Amino acid sequence: MGKQNDAGVFQLESGLWAFRYTFTRDGKRISKQGSKDENGCPLKTKRAAIKARQMAVDNAQNARKPKPTVRKTVAEVYQEYCEKGRSGKAYNTIRKQESLWVNHLCAAFGKRYIDEISAAEVVDYLTELYYNRGLSYRYVESFLKMFYLIFGQAYSRNYLAVDNYNKLCTNKDTRIHMPKLKTDDDIDIVAFSREELVILDDYFHGTNAETAYMLGRFCGLRINECFGLKWENVDVERGTILIDRQMQYQDGLIKLVPLKTHNAKRTLYMCDKLKVYFQELARRRSEDEIQFAALREQNRRQIEDLGGKQIFSTELVNCLPNGKIQTVNSMKYPTREIKASFHIDFKYHHLRHTYGTLMAEMNTPTHLLCNQMGHGNIQVTQRYYIAVSKSGVNILQGNLNML
Repeated sequence: MGKQNDAGVFQLESGLWAFRYTFTRDGKRISKQGSKDENGCPLKTKRAAIKARQMAVDNAQNARKPKPTVRKTVAEVYQEYCEKGRSGKAYNTIRKQESLWVNHLCAAFGKRYIDEISAAEVVDYLTELYYNRGLSYRYVESFLKMFYLIFGQAYSRNYLAVDNYNKLCTNKDTRIHMPKLKTDDDIDIVAFSREELVILDDYFHGTNAETAYMLGRFCGLRINECFGLKWENVDVERGTILIDRQMQYQDGLIKLVPLKTHNAKRTLYMCDKLKVYFQELARRRSEDEIQFAALREQNRRQIEDLGGKQIFSTELVNCLPNGKIQTVNSMKYPTREIKASFHIDFKYHHLRHTYGTLMAEMNTPTHLLCNQMGHGNIQVTQRYYIAVSKSGVNILQGNLNML
């Protein structure tokens, strides 16, 4: 463990801790001492003193920043963010922000001055959305992110004083936060059992959706990554798949666009079963190009690839033999039929959860699974190692019986 930066921290005769620090204001060097944290509580440990000193130094430095002289409404701050602050954001991210703003936040906060909104008001609003309006926990989290975004924009433009910003976004005791999760809310990882996978394997075998299913089942692809996969990114000999784009609907048009995060770009390794499947799929594709040449030319669609390049739908892995494109909507019919016939709540994303859970149960090194799933944070991957699945329970019970 690295050595703590304890400069300026010392212990009092009482056993409590204190700190000293210096800063420059108006050309004068000023020395200060403190023995309490930001909430006025005595510093009982060295670690607490180091933290309190750092916060005091930060506050002293921030105090040099001129106080806001221009008041802005929330609507004005958001508009300024739209014009100057979200260049390069993904299309879907912008659409989601616009939806939250137009349908909810504008009416509730748009005319309010940014510097008069308290953390309690925001938390009350989030609580109303979650408990009274019945919005899902994950959806309400997107509102919380929007508030952090707007307050951050206001602070960076000097429309919000440092003390206000710290209370709203920094101080763990006062900052805005999500309401307490309902006891009956389930935001856990949902994975299919081995028995359900047998049913799903049999259902998808030989169907038009089999390739998409196999990619979710054995690679854990997100649905947009699956349907945006091009043949040029599949190496059937080495058994690798390069994920570097995704399919999206933008203004009613199907496009291949960049992945949402840098970490989502990755090279996947096929299991033997998937490798054999793709080798056979590639062989059949070569035959289809000859047998259905005229039909494929008639049915193929031109879509926009990365950089505005135009390609044909026949370059996609998920394309029917006759050249017709398959999209994320191609999974809607199987979803309904599986629910009706087998009473399984099938969602394509649950295949990703299943892949991650099974790989974790087989003790796949965390950093490797993190890479294969395209996570930017290894803590997201670690959720699969603590998820409780049916097979995991069976392992637990087997271990218990050996006590």
